[in-house]
Amino acid sequence: MGKITGFIALRWKLLLNIATIVALIMLLYFIRHDLETTFRNLLKVNAWALVLMIPLEALNYHAQTKLYMQLFRIVGNKLKYGELFIASLELNFVNHVFPSGGAAGISYFGLRLKDDEISGAKATMIQFMKLLLTIISFESLILLSVFFLAIGGQVNRVMLLVSAILTTLLVVSTALFIYTIGNRRRIKKVLEFFTIWLNKLMHWVRPSDKDVINIEKAQVVFDDFHNTFMEMRRDHLKMREPLLYALIMNFTEVAVIYVVFIAFGHFVNPGAVILAYGIANFAGFISVLPGGLGIYEALMIAVLLAAGISPNLSLPVIIMYRVLNTLLQLPPGYYYYQKEISKHGKPPHDAELI
Repeated sequence: MGKITGFIALRWKLLLNIATIVALIMLLYFIRHDLETTFRNLLKVNAWALVLMIPLEALNYHAQTKLYMQLFRIVGNKLKYGELFIASLELNFVNHVFPSGGAAGISYFGLRLKDDEISGAKATMIQFMKLLLTIISFESLILLSVFFLAIGGQVNRVMLLVSAILTTLLVVSTALFIYTIGNRRRIKKVLEFFTIWLNKLMHWVRPSDKDVINIEKAQVVFDDFHNTFMEMRRDHLKMREPLLYALIMNFTEVAVIYVVFIAFGHFVNPGAVILAYGIANFAGFISVLPGGLGIYEALMIAVLLAAGISPNLSLPVIIMYRVLNTLLQLPPGYYYYQKEISKHGKPPHDAELI
Protein backbone atom coordinates (compact mmCIF):
# COMPACT_ATOMS: atom_id res chain seq x y z
CA MET A 1 0.00 0.00 0.00
CA GLY A 2 2.81 2.37 0.89
CA LYS A 3 4.55 1.72 -2.41
CA ILE A 4 1.34 2.50 -4.32
CA THR A 5 0.85 5.77 -2.39
CA GLY A 6 4.48 6.74 -2.99
CA PHE A 7 4.17 6.02 -6.70
CA ILE A 8 1.05 8.20 -6.98
CA ALA A 9 2.69 10.99 -4.96
CA LEU A 10 5.81 11.03 -7.12
CA ARG A 11 3.85 10.86 -10.37
CA TRP A 12 1.09 13.37 -9.57
CA LYS A 13 2.06 15.80 -12.34
CA LEU A 14 2.16 13.02 -14.90
CA LEU A 15 -1.29 11.81 -13.81
CA LEU A 16 -2.76 15.30 -13.98
CA ASN A 17 -1.18 15.89 -17.38
CA ILE A 18 -2.72 12.65 -18.66
CA ALA A 19 -6.13 13.65 -17.26
CA THR A 20 -5.91 17.04 -18.97
CA ILE A 21 -4.90 15.50 -22.30
CA VAL A 22 -7.77 12.98 -22.03
CA ALA A 23 -10.20 15.84 -21.41
CA LEU A 24 -8.87 17.63 -24.51
CA ILE A 25 -9.23 14.44 -26.61
CA MET A 26 -12.83 14.10 -25.39
CA LEU A 27 -13.50 17.70 -26.39
CA LEU A 28 -12.09 17.07 -29.87
CA TYR A 29 -14.24 13.95 -30.16
CA PHE A 30 -17.45 15.80 -29.34
CA ILE A 31 -16.69 18.54 -31.89
CA ARG A 32 -15.16 16.17 -34.46
CA HIS A 33 -17.77 17.12 -37.07
CA ASP A 34 -16.61 20.73 -36.87
CA LEU A 35 -12.91 19.95 -37.26
CA GLU A 36 -12.98 19.66 -41.06
CA THR A 37 -14.63 23.07 -41.33
CA THR A 38 -12.14 24.40 -38.77
CA PHE A 39 -9.06 23.46 -40.81
CA ARG A 40 -10.62 24.83 -43.99
CA ASN A 41 -11.22 28.13 -42.18
CA LEU A 42 -7.55 28.30 -41.13
CA LEU A 43 -6.71 28.92 -44.79
CA LYS A 44 -9.10 31.88 -45.05
CA VAL A 45 -7.28 34.29 -42.79
CA ASN A 46 -6.74 37.98 -43.47
CA ALA A 47 -3.04 38.26 -42.65
CA TRP A 48 -3.13 42.06 -42.59
CA ALA A 49 -5.68 42.00 -39.76
CA LEU A 50 -3.41 39.70 -37.77
CA VAL A 51 -0.62 42.29 -37.97
CA LEU A 52 -2.68 44.37 -35.51
CA MET A 53 -1.73 41.82 -32.84
CA ILE A 54 1.82 43.23 -32.74
CA PRO A 55 0.99 46.82 -31.62
CA LEU A 56 -1.67 45.50 -29.24
CA GLU A 57 0.80 43.15 -27.57
CA ALA A 58 3.39 45.94 -27.42
CA LEU A 59 0.80 48.19 -25.74
CA ASN A 60 0.00 45.38 -23.31
CA TYR A 61 3.65 45.06 -22.23
CA HIS A 62 3.96 48.85 -22.05
CA ALA A 63 0.97 48.99 -19.68
CA GLN A 64 2.35 46.11 -17.63
CA THR A 65 5.73 47.84 -17.31
CA LYS A 66 4.17 51.17 -16.31
CA LEU A 67 2.02 49.34 -13.77
CA TYR A 68 5.14 47.85 -12.16
CA MET A 69 6.89 51.23 -12.22
CA GLN A 70 3.99 52.99 -10.50
CA LEU A 71 3.62 50.31 -7.80
CA PHE A 72 7.33 50.31 -7.01
CA ARG A 73 7.34 54.12 -6.94
CA ILE A 74 4.54 54.11 -4.34
CA VAL A 75 6.69 52.00 -2.00
CA GLY A 76 9.76 54.17 -2.57
CA ASN A 77 11.66 52.37 -5.35
CA LYS A 78 12.38 53.93 -8.73
CA LEU A 79 13.13 51.26 -11.31
CA LYS A 80 13.97 51.86 -14.96
CA TYR A 81 11.38 51.32 -17.68
CA GLY A 82 13.64 49.19 -19.88
CA GLU A 83 14.62 46.84 -17.06
CA LEU A 84 11.01 46.24 -16.00
CA PHE A 85 9.89 45.77 -19.62
CA ILE A 86 12.49 43.01 -20.08
CA ALA A 87 11.59 41.51 -16.68
CA SER A 88 7.94 41.37 -17.82
CA LEU A 89 8.95 39.39 -20.91
CA GLU A 90 10.98 36.98 -18.77
CA LEU A 91 8.14 36.62 -16.27
CA ASN A 92 5.66 35.72 -19.00
CA PHE A 93 8.05 33.05 -20.28
CA VAL A 94 8.56 31.58 -16.80
CA ASN A 95 4.82 31.44 -16.08
CA HIS A 96 4.24 29.58 -19.36
CA VAL A 97 7.12 27.13 -19.13
CA PHE A 98 6.89 26.45 -15.38
CA PRO A 99 3.09 26.25 -14.87
CA SER A 100 2.34 26.52 -11.16
CA GLY A 101 -0.59 28.91 -10.83
CA GLY A 102 1.85 31.84 -11.01
CA ALA A 103 4.05 30.64 -8.11
CA ALA A 104 7.10 30.14 -10.36
CA GLY A 105 6.73 33.67 -11.73
CA ILE A 106 6.42 35.19 -8.26
CA SER A 107 9.53 33.33 -7.09
CA TYR A 108 11.49 34.32 -10.19
CA PHE A 109 10.43 37.98 -9.97
CA GLY A 110 11.88 38.25 -6.47
CA LEU A 111 15.18 36.71 -7.58
CA ARG A 112 15.26 38.85 -10.72
CA LEU A 113 15.06 42.13 -8.77
CA LYS A 114 17.63 41.28 -6.10
CA ASP A 115 20.25 43.37 -7.90
CA ASP A 116 18.00 46.40 -7.36
CA GLU A 117 17.94 45.70 -3.62
CA ILE A 118 14.24 44.79 -3.74
CA SER A 119 13.33 42.32 -0.98
CA GLY A 120 11.58 39.10 -1.92
CA ALA A 121 8.57 40.09 0.19
CA LYS A 122 8.26 43.46 -1.55
CA ALA A 123 8.54 41.89 -5.01
CA THR A 124 5.87 39.34 -4.03
CA MET A 125 3.62 42.10 -2.68
CA ILE A 126 3.97 44.01 -5.96
CA GLN A 127 2.96 40.87 -7.86
CA PHE A 128 -0.08 40.38 -5.64
CA MET A 129 -1.07 44.04 -6.06
CA LYS A 130 -0.73 43.69 -9.81
CA LEU A 131 -3.03 40.65 -9.69
CA LEU A 132 -5.48 42.49 -7.44
CA LEU A 133 -5.64 45.52 -9.75
CA THR A 134 -6.02 43.24 -12.77
CA ILE A 135 -8.99 41.55 -11.10
CA ILE A 136 -10.61 44.85 -10.06
CA SER A 137 -10.20 46.32 -13.55
CA PHE A 138 -11.63 43.19 -15.14
CA GLU A 139 -14.80 43.60 -13.08
CA SER A 140 -15.59 46.74 -15.11
CA LEU A 141 -15.05 44.77 -18.32
CA ILE A 142 -17.59 42.18 -17.15
CA LEU A 143 -20.21 44.93 -16.82
CA LEU A 144 -19.27 46.05 -20.32
CA SER A 145 -19.63 42.48 -21.60
CA VAL A 146 -23.17 42.18 -20.19
CA PHE A 147 -24.02 45.52 -21.85
CA PHE A 148 -22.75 44.28 -25.24
CA LEU A 149 -24.59 40.97 -24.86
CA ALA A 150 -27.81 42.81 -23.98
CA ILE A 151 -27.49 44.99 -27.09
CA GLY A 152 -26.95 41.90 -29.21
CA GLY A 153 -29.90 40.10 -27.62
CA GLN A 154 -27.62 37.32 -26.30
CA VAL A 155 -28.23 37.68 -22.57
CA ASN A 156 -29.57 34.20 -21.91
CA ARG A 157 -29.66 32.36 -18.59
CA VAL A 158 -26.35 30.62 -19.24
CA MET A 159 -24.50 33.87 -19.97
CA LEU A 160 -26.04 35.55 -16.94
CA LEU A 161 -24.95 32.60 -14.80
CA VAL A 162 -21.41 32.73 -16.21
CA SER A 163 -21.26 36.50 -15.58
CA ALA A 164 -22.61 36.10 -12.04
CA ILE A 165 -20.17 33.30 -11.14
CA LEU A 166 -17.15 35.17 -12.54
CA THR A 167 -18.16 38.45 -10.88
CA THR A 168 -18.76 36.71 -7.54
CA LEU A 169 -15.38 34.97 -7.67
CA LEU A 170 -13.59 38.23 -8.47
CA VAL A 171 -15.41 40.32 -5.84
CA VAL A 172 -15.07 37.73 -3.07
CA SER A 173 -11.37 37.08 -3.78
CA THR A 174 -10.68 40.83 -3.85
CA ALA A 175 -12.53 41.44 -0.58
CA LEU A 176 -10.86 38.50 1.20
CA PHE A 177 -7.40 39.60 0.07
CA ILE A 178 -7.89 43.20 1.26
CA TYR A 179 -9.45 42.06 4.56
CA THR A 180 -6.62 39.62 5.27
CA ILE A 181 -3.67 41.75 4.22
CA GLY A 182 -4.94 44.85 6.06
CA ASN A 183 -4.30 43.45 9.54
CA ARG A 184 -0.92 42.17 10.79
CA ARG A 185 -2.45 39.50 13.04
CA ARG A 186 -4.83 38.23 10.35
CA ILE A 187 -2.20 37.98 7.65
CA LYS A 188 0.15 36.20 10.06
CA LYS A 189 -2.48 33.58 10.98
CA VAL A 190 -3.65 33.04 7.40
CA LEU A 191 -0.16 32.79 5.90
CA GLU A 192 1.07 30.56 8.72
CA PHE A 193 -1.86 28.22 8.06
CA PHE A 194 -1.10 28.08 4.33
CA THR A 195 2.63 27.72 5.01
CA ILE A 196 2.07 24.65 7.20
CA TRP A 197 -0.51 23.23 4.79
CA LEU A 198 1.71 23.77 1.75
CA ASN A 199 4.72 22.17 3.44
CA LYS A 200 2.63 19.10 4.37
CA LEU A 201 1.24 18.88 0.83
CA MET A 202 4.69 19.14 -0.75
CA HIS A 203 6.09 16.52 1.64
CA TRP A 204 3.36 14.17 0.42
CA VAL A 205 3.87 15.07 -3.24
CA ARG A 206 7.67 15.10 -3.14
CA PRO A 207 9.04 13.28 -0.07
CA SER A 208 11.88 15.33 1.43
CA ASP A 209 13.28 16.34 4.81
CA LYS A 210 13.41 19.99 3.74
CA ASP A 211 10.38 22.28 3.98
CA VAL A 212 9.41 24.18 0.85
CA ILE A 213 8.74 27.25 3.03
CA ASN A 214 10.89 27.95 6.07
CA ILE A 215 8.46 29.09 8.80
CA GLU A 216 11.04 31.28 10.60
CA LYS A 217 11.98 33.12 7.43
CA ALA A 218 8.30 33.34 6.56
CA GLN A 219 7.59 35.28 9.78
CA VAL A 220 9.97 38.04 8.66
CA VAL A 221 8.55 38.01 5.15
CA PHE A 222 4.96 38.31 6.46
CA ASP A 223 5.85 41.50 8.36
CA ASP A 224 7.56 42.99 5.30
CA PHE A 225 4.57 41.94 3.20
CA HIS A 226 2.13 43.74 5.52
CA ASN A 227 4.29 46.89 5.76
CA THR A 228 4.50 47.16 1.97
CA PHE A 229 0.72 46.87 1.66
CA MET A 230 0.17 49.54 4.34
CA GLU A 231 2.49 51.91 2.45
CA MET A 232 0.34 51.43 -0.64
CA ARG A 233 -2.92 51.89 1.27
CA ARG A 234 -1.73 55.17 2.78
CA ASP A 235 -1.25 56.45 -0.78
CA HIS A 236 -4.43 54.85 -2.13
CA LEU A 237 -5.17 57.84 -4.38
CA LYS A 238 -1.94 57.05 -6.21
CA MET A 239 -3.40 53.67 -7.13
CA ARG A 240 -5.65 55.24 -9.77
CA GLU A 241 -2.92 55.32 -12.40
CA PRO A 242 -1.83 51.70 -11.81
CA LEU A 243 -5.51 50.70 -12.01
CA LEU A 244 -5.76 52.42 -15.39
CA TYR A 245 -2.74 50.47 -16.67
CA ALA A 246 -4.29 47.22 -15.38
CA LEU A 247 -7.44 48.06 -17.36
CA ILE A 248 -5.35 48.66 -20.49
CA MET A 249 -3.67 45.27 -19.97
CA ASN A 250 -7.02 43.48 -19.84
CA PHE A 251 -8.45 45.46 -22.74
CA THR A 252 -5.51 44.77 -25.04
CA GLU A 253 -5.60 41.03 -24.33
CA VAL A 254 -9.29 40.86 -25.21
CA ALA A 255 -8.64 43.07 -28.25
CA VAL A 256 -5.98 40.65 -29.51
CA ILE A 257 -8.51 37.80 -29.48
CA TYR A 258 -11.09 39.97 -31.20
CA VAL A 259 -8.57 40.91 -33.91
CA VAL A 260 -8.19 37.21 -34.74
CA PHE A 261 -11.97 36.93 -35.11
CA ILE A 262 -11.82 39.88 -37.52
CA ALA A 263 -9.00 38.17 -39.43
CA PHE A 264 -11.40 35.29 -40.04
CA GLY A 265 -14.04 37.74 -41.24
CA HIS A 266 -16.30 37.54 -38.19
CA PHE A 267 -17.45 40.49 -36.06
CA VAL A 268 -18.80 38.56 -33.08
CA ASN A 269 -20.29 40.08 -29.94
CA PRO A 270 -17.34 41.47 -27.91
CA GLY A 271 -19.22 40.70 -24.69
CA ALA A 272 -18.91 36.97 -25.37
CA VAL A 273 -15.17 37.31 -26.01
CA ILE A 274 -14.66 39.20 -22.73
CA LEU A 275 -16.45 36.53 -20.69
CA ALA A 276 -14.70 33.68 -22.49
CA TYR A 277 -11.32 35.31 -21.86
CA GLY A 278 -12.08 35.81 -18.16
CA ILE A 279 -13.28 32.25 -17.54
CA ALA A 280 -10.47 30.67 -19.56
CA ASN A 281 -7.77 32.52 -17.64
CA PHE A 282 -8.70 30.63 -14.50
CA ALA A 283 -7.16 27.66 -16.36
CA GLY A 284 -3.74 28.96 -15.33
CA PHE A 285 -4.59 28.17 -11.70
CA ILE A 286 -5.88 24.64 -12.21
CA SER A 287 -3.85 23.27 -15.13
CA VAL A 288 -0.37 21.80 -14.84
CA LEU A 289 0.22 22.01 -18.58
CA PRO A 290 1.96 25.08 -20.05
CA GLY A 291 -0.42 28.00 -20.52
CA GLY A 292 -3.43 25.97 -19.37
CA LEU A 293 -3.25 23.95 -22.60
CA GLY A 294 -6.48 22.06 -23.24
CA ILE A 295 -8.51 23.55 -20.39
CA TYR A 296 -8.10 27.10 -21.75
CA GLU A 297 -9.36 26.14 -25.20
CA ALA A 298 -12.21 24.01 -23.84
CA LEU A 299 -13.51 26.77 -21.55
CA MET A 300 -13.35 29.41 -24.26
CA ILE A 301 -15.23 27.21 -26.72
CA ALA A 302 -17.88 26.39 -24.08
CA VAL A 303 -18.51 30.03 -23.14
CA LEU A 304 -18.57 31.19 -26.75
CA LEU A 305 -20.97 28.37 -27.61
CA ALA A 306 -23.29 29.54 -24.82
CA ALA A 307 -23.26 32.95 -26.51
CA GLY A 308 -24.28 31.40 -29.83
CA ILE A 309 -20.84 31.21 -31.46
CA SER A 310 -20.39 27.73 -32.93
CA PRO A 311 -17.18 25.69 -32.43
CA ASN A 312 -16.45 25.61 -36.19
CA LEU A 313 -16.10 29.40 -35.94
CA SER A 314 -14.46 29.76 -32.53
CA LEU A 315 -12.03 26.80 -32.66
CA PRO A 316 -9.86 28.06 -35.56
CA VAL A 317 -9.80 31.52 -33.98
CA ILE A 318 -8.66 30.16 -30.61
CA ILE A 319 -6.03 27.92 -32.23
CA MET A 320 -4.67 30.81 -34.29
CA TYR A 321 -4.70 33.16 -31.29
CA ARG A 322 -2.88 30.70 -29.04
CA VAL A 323 -0.24 29.84 -31.64
CA LEU A 324 0.49 33.43 -32.71
CA ASN A 325 0.34 34.77 -29.17
CA THR A 326 2.91 32.16 -28.11
CA LEU A 327 5.18 32.92 -31.08
CA LEU A 328 5.03 36.67 -30.37
CA GLN A 329 5.70 36.50 -26.62
CA LEU A 330 7.78 33.47 -25.72
CA PRO A 331 10.87 33.85 -27.98
CA PRO A 332 11.88 37.28 -26.61
CA GLY A 333 11.06 36.11 -23.08
CA TYR A 334 13.19 33.01 -23.59
CA TYR A 335 16.09 35.08 -24.94
CA TYR A 336 16.18 37.47 -21.98
CA TYR A 337 15.57 34.63 -19.50
CA GLN A 338 18.58 32.71 -20.85
CA LYS A 339 20.62 35.90 -20.80
CA GLU A 340 19.70 36.47 -17.16
CA ILE A 341 20.50 32.96 -15.95
CA SER A 342 23.82 33.02 -17.82
CA LYS A 343 24.78 35.89 -15.48
CA HIS A 344 23.32 34.64 -12.21
CA GLY A 345 22.78 30.93 -12.70
CA LYS A 346 19.55 29.00 -13.07
CA PRO A 347 16.90 30.05 -10.52
CA PRO A 348 15.86 27.23 -8.16
CA HIS A 349 12.23 26.79 -9.26
CA ASP A 350 11.87 23.65 -7.18
CA ALA A 351 13.88 24.91 -4.23
CA GLU A 352 12.76 26.48 -0.99
CA LEU A 353 10.46 29.42 -1.80
CA ILE A 354 11.17 31.39 1.37
